[in-house]
Amino acid sequence: MSSLLEIVELESGEIVLRRADGVGSPLVEIKFSDEVRVLLSEHSLDVGKAMVSAGVQAVGEVYGHVLEAHEDRSDSSAMAEEFDDVSGVLH
Repeated sequence: MSSLLEIVELESGEIVLRRADGVGSPLVEIKFSDEVRVLLSEHSLDVGKAMVSAGVQAVGEVYGHVLEAHEDRSDSSAMAEEFDDVSGVLH
């Protein structure tokens, strides 16, 4: 089951990725120092969104590689099982 996610800026200035229904704690929290918040001015939310988006994309790529590796191992295991069923006798 998946849920919708949202990126918002809290009153504290933190940028968070959270479930849109508000259930549970934030999945990601970004807190800029006061110095950076002054530097970014009104663009802190945009920078925070870009950071979260990059992180989500990276997780997707890593997860994709993990799935591919798992599928490769499953395919190798299936092939090994097929060879185990073959006797050493040639007819």
